[in-house]
Parts: sequence; C-alpha cells; structure tokens
Amino acid sequence: MSRSVLQPSQQKLAEKLTILHDRGVGMLTRLYNIKKACGDPKAKPSYLIDKNLESAVKFIVRKFPAVETRNNNLAQLQKEKSEILKNLALYYFTFVDVMEFKDHVCELLNTIDVCQVFFDITVNFDLTKNYLDLIITYTTLMILLSRIEERKAIIGLYNYAHEMTHGASDREYPRLGQMIVDYENPLKKMMEEFVPHSKALSDALISLQMVYPRRNLSADQWRNAQLLSLISAPSTMLNPAQSDTMPCEYLSLDTMEKWIIFGFILCHGILNSDATALTLWKLALQSSSCLALFRDEVFHIHKAAEDLFVNIRGYNKRINDIRECKEAAVSHAGSMHRERRKFLRSALKELATVLSDQPGLLGPKALFVFMALSFARDEIIWLLRHADNMPKKSADDFIDKHIAELIFYMEELRAHVRKYGPVMQRYYVQYLSGFDAVVLNELVQNLSVCPEDESIIMSSFVNTMTSLSVKQGNSFEDGEVFDFRGMRLDWFRLQAYTSVSKASLGIADHRELGKMMNTIIFHTKMVDSLVEMLVETSDLSIFCFYSRAFEKMFQQCLELPSQSRYSIAFPLLCTHFMSCTHELCPEERHHIGDRSLSLCNMFLDEMAKQARNLITDICTEQCTLSDQLLPKHCAKTISQAVNKKSKKQTGKKGEPEREKPGVESMRKNRLVVTNLDKLHTALSELCFSINYVPNMIVWEHTFTPREYLTSHLEIRFTKSIVGMTMYNQATQEIAKPSELLTSVRAYMTVLQSIENYVQIDITRVFNNVLLQQTQHLDSHGEPTITSLYTNWYLETLLRQVSNGHIAYFPAMKAFVNLPTENELTFNAEEYSDISEMRALSELLGPYGMKFLSESLMWHISSQVAELKKLVVENVEVLTQMRTSFDKPDQMAALFKRLSSVDSVLKRMTIIGVILSFRSLAQEALRDVLSYHIPFLVSSIEDFKDHIPRETDMKVAMNVYELSSAAGLPCEIDPALVVALSSQKSENISPEEEYKIACLLMVFVAVSIPTLASNVMSQYSPAIEGHCNNIHCLAKAINQIAAALFTIHKGSIEDRLKEFLALASSSLLKIGQETDKTTTRNRESVYLLLDMIVQESPFLTMDLLESCFPYVLLRNAYHAVYKQSVTSSA
Repeated sequence: MSRSVLQPSQQKLAEKLTILHDRGVGMLTRLYNIKKACGDPKAKPSYLIDKNLESAVKFIVRKFPAVETRNNNLAQLQKEKSEILKNLALYYFTFVDVMEFKDHVCELLNTIDVCQVFFDITVNFDLTKNYLDLIITYTTLMILLSRIEERKAIIGLYNYAHEMTHGASDREYPRLGQMIVDYENPLKKMMEEFVPHSKALSDALISLQMVYPRRNLSADQWRNAQLLSLISAPSTMLNPAQSDTMPCEYLSLDTMEKWIIFGFILCHGILNSDATALTLWKLALQSSSCLALFRDEVFHIHKAAEDLFVNIRGYNKRINDIRECKEAAVSHAGSMHRERRKFLRSALKELATVLSDQPGLLGPKALFVFMALSFARDEIIWLLRHADNMPKKSADDFIDKHIAELIFYMEELRAHVRKYGPVMQRYYVQYLSGFDAVVLNELVQNLSVCPEDESIIMSSFVNTMTSLSVKQGNSFEDGEVFDFRGMRLDWFRLQAYTSVSKASLGIADHRELGKMMNTIIFHTKMVDSLVEMLVETSDLSIFCFYSRAFEKMFQQCLELPSQSRYSIAFPLLCTHFMSCTHELCPEERHHIGDRSLSLCNMFLDEMAKQARNLITDICTEQCTLSDQLLPKHCAKTISQAVNKKSKKQTGKKGEPEREKPGVESMRKNRLVVTNLDKLHTALSELCFSINYVPNMIVWEHTFTPREYLTSHLEIRFTKSIVGMTMYNQATQEIAKPSELLTSVRAYMTVLQSIENYVQIDITRVFNNVLLQQTQHLDSHGEPTITSLYTNWYLETLLRQVSNGHIAYFPAMKAFVNLPTENELTFNAEEYSDISEMRALSELLGPYGMKFLSESLMWHISSQVAELKKLVVENVEVLTQMRTSFDKPDQMAALFKRLSSVDSVLKRMTIIGVILSFRSLAQEALRDVLSYHIPFLVSSIEDFKDHIPRETDMKVAMNVYELSSAAGLPCEIDPALVVALSSQKSENISPEEEYKIACLLMVFVAVSIPTLASNVMSQYSPAIEGHCNNIHCLAKAINQIAAALFTIHKGSIEDRLKEFLALASSSLLKIGQETDKTTTRNRESVYLLLDMIVQESPFLTMDLLESCFPYVLLRNAYHAVYKQSVTSSA
C-alpha cells in the first residue's frame, strides 16, 4: 500500500469518527420513529393494513428480495403505484441511508485496521471513545433495523411501485434487499464481519480495565472511600479535584457496559484468550439484565449472548459464565443498585447543600459535580430500564419511592452550575493560563521527537492558553464569549496522528502528554461548554419515552408526604426532553415538544390540586373551630352557669361536660400530633416544591408553578364560598349571613397564611373571587352568593311577609315571625336584624347590595304596573273624587263605585314592605362602609346634604345615585326612579301618564279609611307598627310619589299636599261613623297620617295641622297605648 494511503493526517480519522457517529445517532432516531409508526395502527402506512393490498404485500414479503412483476396478486398495486411511491419514499430512503452509513462505517473500520491505530481510553480518550461509540451505534442501528417487522413489505412495495412506474427496479434496491436478508440476525452477521477488526476493538475494550471496575463499585465501597464528599477532608477542600483520567471519571457506566457487552460479543475470541477481557465481560453481565439499545428499546443481554454462543463449538464454558452471571444479575443487581441510589441521595444532598452555601467551591470541585450527576443519571436510567423488564418476584428492588429526591438533587446541582457558571469560568480561565499552559509547555519542550505538524498544533495549544487573561475573566457577566472547540478538535486530530503505527511521535510512548491534554480539555469545557457538559452527564430525556413509569413515579412522590417536597423535579425533567431530538429527524421535534408540554402541565396541575386539597382540609378544620365561637353556642354554657347559681340540677348525672373552644390547643407533650399538624406539615413540604423555581422554560413555553396554585385556589375559594351558604332550593334553607361571614373570614385567614409558604399574591385571589361574588354570576357563569341571597330574601322572606306570616317591626329594625298555624322553617329575625344585614353588606359589598336593590325595585315596578291598571279601570270615578274631596256625600257615593280598593292597599303595603327591607339593607351598608372608608362616606354625605334646591334634577339624581350606592338615604330614590321610568307605555301620552300617577295617589288616599275595619290594623306601641304591615304604607306613599313625579316632572310637594288633603278628609269622615265594625281600628289608622308626614321630606306637621287636627292624633296615640296596656294585662 502506498505511503499516501497510510498518511494519518490524510485519513481524517477524527473528522470521520465525529461525523459518522453523529449521523449514526440521526439514523437511529429515524429508524426508531419508523418502528414506532409501524407498531401503531393509527400511524402505520395505510398500504400495510389495506385489505385490497393484503395478498400483494404477502406475496412481496414471501419472494423478497426477488422481483416478479407478472403476478395476479399485484394488480391492485398498479392503481396505487404513484401514491405508494410518494408516501413510502421517506421510509425507503431511510433504509438506503442506513445502507450507505454501513458502507462508510465499514470503510472507516478497515482504514483504522490498516493504520493499526493504538487505542487506550486513559490516554487518547476522544479517539477511543468515538471509535467505541461508532461501533455501538452501528451495532444498535443494525439490531433496530432487524426489529422493524414491516421492513421487507415497505422496501418491496416501494420497489414494485418504482418498477411499474419506471420499468426498472430502483438502483439501490438489489444491495438494499441483500443487506436486509443478510442482517436478519444482525449480531451473528456482525460477529463474522468483525473478525478482522477484533484486534483494534479488543485493545480499546481492554483499556477499560482500570476505569470500568473502579466505576462499578458497591455503595459500601463508595461510602468507605467517602466518595463525592467535600467535607470529609476539610484541609483539602480548596484543592482542585484532580485525576489522571479526568474524562473517564464522569464517563457513563451505562455507556461502558454497552461497549463491553456488544464489543466482546463482536470480538468474542478474545474472551477465551485474555483473562482481563473475560473479567470485564463477566462484571458487566452481572450488573444488568438488559441494556438500552436506543431510548425505550432494550436488549436482553444474557439470552441474546447465549443464543449466539450456543452454536459455536467449544463455547460451553462461556455459556456457563453467561448463565452464572444471569443468576447473579437477577439476585443481586437490584439490591446493589438500590443501595447505590440510597448512597447517592445523601451524597448529592451534601454536595448541593455545601455548594449552595459556598458556590466558590464549584471551581476546584467541578469534577465532583459532574461525577455526581453522571453516577446518579446512570442509576436512574438503570432503574427505569429494569423496572419494566425484571421478574416480578424481586419487584421491591425496582420500586423506588425516593427516586424523586435523587432527581431533585441532580436538578439542584444543575441549577448551581447554570447560576454560578461565571464563577467556574473565571476559575478555569486562570487555571488554564496560569498552570496548564506552563506544564504543557514544559512537556512539549521535553519531547525528544516532535514532527512539524504536531509541533504547530502543540504550540497553538500553549499560545491559546497563555493568551487568556484575568482581565478577560472579569467580563464574564458582560457576556464574554470563549470558544475552545477548535482547540478540542485539534487535540482529537493530534490523537489520531499520534496513535497510528509508525507515527514519529507515538502517544503510546508519551502517556503523560495524553493525560495532561485530557485534563486541559476538561478545563476548557468548564469555560465554554458547561451546558453541553450538563447534557452529557445528566440528561434524563429518556423519561420522555417511559411516560407511564414517569407518571407512576410522580404519583408515588405525591402520595408520600416526605417526598412531596421533591415533586418539582418531575416538571423540571420535562425541560430535558428536547435534547433527545436530532436534526436528521426534525419531524419528531413537534411530537416530543408537545409531550414535554402536556406532561409538565399535568405535573404542575396535579401538584397545585394536591396543595389546594390540603388547604381546603385545613380551611374546613379552621371553619369548624371558628364555628365553635359563634354566639349561638354560648347559650348552653350560660344556662349551665345560671343553673349552677340557682343550684338547679338539670340533665343526667352521666352527661359529659361540653368541651370549650380552644381545648384543641392544649397538649400534654410534643409527641401528640393532631390532624391539623399533619396537614400543615404536608402543605409546607408541597409548597416548598411549588415555590422552588419562579418559572421554567419547556420548549419555548414558560411555566409558572405558583400561577397553577393561584388559579386552583381561586376556583376552590369560589366554590367554597358558594358551598358555605348551604342553600337548599327544595327547603329554601340558607346560612345566616353572619355565620357565612365568620366561615369566609376563617377561610381567608388560612389562605393568607399560604403566603408564609409560597410567594403568591393572596390579595389578588381575594380581589378576584370576592369581587366576582358581588355580581349576579361569576366568570364561569355560576350563581354567586349575591344571586343566592337576593333570591332567598325576595322569594322566601319577603314572600312570607306578603302572606301575612311575618311583620316588619320598626322598633326592632327587623322582620319578625308572627304566630300562625303553620310555623315557618326559619326565624325571620335571625336573617334581618341589624347584625345580619351588616354581615350581608360585608359579604355582598356595594355592588352586591346594588344588585339586591335593583331586584327589589323590579318587584316594586311590577306592583306599580298592576296599580296603574287598577287606576285605569277606575279613572272616571277617581277624576271626580279628586275635585270633590270637600263634598262628603258625593265622595261617599263615588267611593262605593270604586273597584279593587283592597288590592290597591295590599299592593301598596307590599311595596312599603320591600322599601322597608331596602332601607334596612341600605342602613347596614352605610354602617359597613363608614367603618371601612369613613372619609369617603363623610365626603359623599357632605356632598348630598349641600345640593342647592335649584340644582338641575339630572345633576341631583347623579348625586343621589352616588349617595344611594354608599347606603345613604335620599329624598328621591334613584333606583326606584330608574325602575319605574323603564315601564313607560308607548301608547299613552306623557300627560296621560302624569294623570294616572296623580290618580294613583288619589286612589290610595281615599282607600286608607277602609283599613280601620281590618282586625289586624291595630297599632302596637311595642313594635311601633301594625301587625299587617300597613305602617309600611308611609314609606311606600312617599317614595312612590317622589319617584313618579320626578319621572313626570311634576311637583312632588303639591301632589303630596293633595294626597294629604284627600286622606285627611276621608279619615275625618270615618270619625263621624257609628258602625263599630267599620271604625274598629280607627285610631290606629289615624296614626298613618302622622307616619306619612314623619317619613316625608316634603311634608310638615304644620301642613298636617291645617288638614287634620293634632288633637285627634294625640287622642289616637293615647287610645292605642291604653288599649295595648289593657290587652297585655
């Protein structure tokens, strides 16, 4: 062979190894996706499952790789040929690419054999690693190819379609078909193929004899050596972590086992002749039962190796070795790896804790960090792989409930490296220029022989490192960019030049140079490749392909309270997923990205749900405790105290004494753990996890864990508030506003305490939820407490008032149940007294109370509409009565012609009741707002009190609307004006509307005397009102008159004077009546006139005196008080 062929610099071994390995990984990715697509009925090429093509496909596979186009089975193919060519091209040419890759690899391996390259992982690390990686990638590729069951069908179908379209087979088909047939049993074929390469391969593998056994130690050996501990030797804490084989220290154990097992299968002859090789092989076989081929594709090593060796003569001893190793792997590997994980949990925890306190140690101890990450990653991947592929009898060793802790500490170390990268960079820039450059320069000077090419490269190394300065180091934070990739590639090239036989400068004779350069390369990576180093040593993107196991681990983590603080590790792992994609298979990026997003979203959502459930349980407990402090519960205690005083013995002797609130806080010792303690502990653990990172970026999407918790709390708080009203539509039961307010405050206190655990804005949650509760519906369209209470007060409480079961007691400022045959299910006083109305105002706020008012006004407007109809029916009579109030006989005759007198009074009473309830609500709102915003309320009050009389009504109404919203009483009720003005009839002219309004007041005025005949119209001084609520007429008459004559732009005072004149003359007339039935409660009805004037801002007592002698009122008051004393006696 000519000298030029053997010239190492012309072979470009380094470049070829790098490019081919990368291309091999890309081809693996493509084949993996084809295999998965063919295994999924939804993604499978339709031609493989098309019933019409079934016979053609079977024929093609049976004859493969031969081509017979003249067959009846292929008729259907003729129709589909263009579609087949189009849709199967990607699959077909992937197989062609695999064949071309195989050709390039074989060519390169032959070149390496011819060059007689020296391999030693401890010296020419990059060359040996890339060589072994290429062989394993090639082997894996061929195994994966043989696992695609539809490969013959796909290749055959494409070729037949090509033949039918172009009249000839595809030019690559003969070789491709032959390769598929040859590699039916890929390892068997490759064992034959690798016979010439066995010398180089076995040398490379045997160089692992110092590295692999040292990495494959038990947890006890690690513990005794105090592996990864920074504090075991404090005196050496600042010394840089050094080793002769720096890159081997963090080399993946998983990778080495693949090299050893596949490598020695391919060059199996060495196992019989070299004891070191056999030791390595057996050690690897004992460590695992299966290897990861690619992603979740596994290779069962013992069975495959036994099947390969069983047909080789004289290999009985090797087969026995395999069986022994299999037994050892099944019985001991699980427990060995379990102990390793246990050790690594504590070791990584210690390392992460020390580094978080002293990040400067990341400089000298960087090697420890990457070793720790690599060791932990190997153990996690081993567990993931074996959990699905191990016998069930030893399942306990393959279920690790503490795996989240190990992943969490890995993530913590990764975060330290990313955060303190500039610290590490500054340290190693100084290291490279101040130490490495000097030592390398000395080594180069002492070389006895150094050819020109090698000398140029060496000099460039020294110059590059010497030129680095601390000044540059000071600008790391400013984004100083270092790039040592060229230097690393030059060292890779130099390894290739110096590792061939007959090299002038043989690296085998200058091991110190190789070891020094490996150390320098590690130092350069600490400056410019920290992210790549993190991916190399701690990438766990494999979880993407073990979704079920991943989710199961997450669920186990959440179920175990001690592990829930580490649950954030699972969403953080989703940030790794995109690193497993490859540019040769861009179509899977979207699929993997979507999977990472959906998993991350699911994990964060579950964490937030768990935290929400814990918070809800705590809130429930706290609500129960605050409920014990409600006033209603003290009745029993008071009665016991009273009985004790009077020495009355009540109840049974054995009756246990009721526990007082606060007993739960008294503890006999610290060991007593209550349910609340457990909930708080679990919550603090989980909140640590939610609060661990402010946000994380997954496939260019930003996730904020705290926002998940916030949104869940908002939803749960909303549901809880509505749930705590305990509204039952069937029985019309609802919680008292004061009790609901107590529960809501207890709930809010617990939510407020969440800020101690997580940095979330609970005030924002309160604002969002409570503001929505002041509206009719919340943002999800669900009913709120505003709609529930409004509905209850209108449909239940006020309806029972209309039915005569409840009366409004002005003296008590509350609605009170009246004694009736059918007892009500609720006590009206407990829902309408001052304290309850204030509680309601606190809950509903000004917006909710405004909605309540509007609902009340809608009911009033419907009553007014009915009243107007009654007026229209009696319009003629009322018109005459309006002008004849000073003619008693004519009035009496006209009155008899009126219809629906009782209906008018009843409807006006209902309006009065509603307005009385509203005045209670408004007063309560004013009290609440005066407490919360006193300055604002006093300003509004001042504004309202100083409206000049001549102010335009529109302006005045705006002021009244503002005042009404703050709960202040107004001369004219703006809400009532709005409600009544919305019912103007289109057919009736404004003049007619005004006339109806005037006549309505006339109708009410002339109807009042009829109330005297009603038994229930008796005035009760104790309640300052009448039991049939006619005292509410005073409020109704004033408010309705004010609203109607504001709308119709009439004079309110004139109309009320007219009303007073009509009413007083009608009442004076019953004073002359002698019929006792008609005048039964005459005095009680007289008092209505006084109430109307007292209630009205427009009428005065002087005016009343001119119409109705005050002496009559005085006598009436005297009579009703005397009557009440008599009746009570």
